[in-house]
Amino acid sequence: MKSILKPLLMVAAMALGISSVATLPAWATLELNVNKGNVEPMPIAIPDFQGGLGPQISEIVTADLKRSGLFAPIDKAAFVEKITNPDASPRFEDWKVINAQALVTGSVSKEADGRIRAQYRLWDIFGNQQMAGEQFFANDANQRRVAHIIADAIYEKITGEKGYFDTRVVFVDESGAKNARKKRLAIMDQDGANVRYLSDGRAIVLTPRFSPNRQEITYMSYESGQPKVYLLQIETGQRELVGNFPGMTFAPRFSPDGQKVIMSLLRDDGNSNIFAMDLRSRSTTRLTDSTAIDTSPSYSPDGTQVVFTSDRGGGSGRSQIYVMGADGSNPHRISFGDGVYSTPVWSPRGDLIAFTKQSGGEFQIGVMKTDGSGERILSSGFQQEGPTWAPNGRVLMFFRDSGGGPKLVSVDLTGRNEQPIPTANYASDPAWSPLLE
Repeated sequence: MKSILKPLLMVAAMALGISSVATLPAWATLELNVNKGNVEPMPIAIPDFQGGLGPQISEIVTADLKRSGLFAPIDKAAFVEKITNPDASPRFEDWKVINAQALVTGSVSKEADGRIRAQYRLWDIFGNQQMAGEQFFANDANQRRVAHIIADAIYEKITGEKGYFDTRVVFVDESGAKNARKKRLAIMDQDGANVRYLSDGRAIVLTPRFSPNRQEITYMSYESGQPKVYLLQIETGQRELVGNFPGMTFAPRFSPDGQKVIMSLLRDDGNSNIFAMDLRSRSTTRLTDSTAIDTSPSYSPDGTQVVFTSDRGGGSGRSQIYVMGADGSNPHRISFGDGVYSTPVWSPRGDLIAFTKQSGGEFQIGVMKTDGSGERILSSGFQQEGPTWAPNGRVLMFFRDSGGGPKLVSVDLTGRNEQPIPTANYASDPAWSPLLE
């Protein structure tokens, strides 16, 4: 089956005689340590790229970097030098005057075969040298992806971490009156652009989740009258029921290799347990067997452990976070704070678990280490839940309802850089894709 994310972009390093970053003596002067508790945004200058589509591309790059909270794009009105040749060395002193630490120049042109060619150069202003240079080719439909890829490259060169801009988010689009809300599966770029609907809204849909192989999503639908878990091929629209279990199935997630789906199954006695299904053999393994409500399972990135919530130790409705082996072995509680915990999800980096917590009349989005220590609340509000990780493990997205309907919000691990995600309608249940290929 062909993937919707087949290679649409051809990426090539420019033959510019650029030394590798590791050999540049000024590299340390332009490094941002994102592991520090308080990172001051780096002043960066991004003039309009040359060429017809240049300003649009550089505008998206600027917006991506600014939204990360790690970069402070400088107002173009302050620029001293006007860039007319993006391939030539800039007048470094002119950029030092306005306190720019980094400069990005670039151009966009049309190739004879109709493709667009976008190139950029990243300059270390205080090191008086070029840090990086690349070029990218794409068809017109993918010009936004070029901009996101450039932003990712700049982010990685300066921070040493993978970027997250060339990604997509699947979510539930909500429209209509509150008592008759139409819910459709939708997918968009991480910045809210290029929205596409994946369902028609005739049935309520919830909790969509990306597969690591990027070709399909799993989600829950009420079209049969009770919640069932489905798989949907993003490119073809083909979908299938994940098993035909008696009772209700919900809270599905993929394993890191994309070969299994883990989910909860609610029995007639009111208890729910966690099951894993092999998508090739369709064999099912029961992972928990208790009289409690066990739900919201999420695999660790290496696939060896599962985090979930259960009220087995906290009493009815007092769910806490537990971790067990991927085979169901050694379930043990890791959260001991006040309040009710839900929707835990393991970071792609493997170092943290994000969660929703109800405490003191508020809904909170937080993170903790995988042993339950170091709990930190990143955001509090009247009603907010459902965190999902950016693929670099540095940013979370969730949904918040401040009255009227839910909207999407992102926040970084400091808790200080909170950003609204624009959507045409109300939006809930976001799930971040891996980096596109």
